[in-house]
Amino acid sequence: MIFIKKHLLTILGIFIGAAAGFLYWKFVGCNSGSCLITSKPINSTIYGAAMGGLLLSTFKKNKKENA
Repeated sequence: MIFIKKHLLTILGIFIGAAAGFLYWKFVGCNSGSCLITSKPINSTIYGAAMGGLLLSTFKKNKKENA
């Protein structure tokens, strides 16, 4: 439970990015199959999840610990 609270923004970004990647494949996608990311739904979903997680993890506040 502590892990989820600590990384909530990153986890949220992964889910939002995965949904956005899938929707991008569904509505925009590549019909010829030559596009690496958008030719298959799994590729665009994974790419979207990675980008969403990275984007929202940049907004995470770091707490400084006293040594």
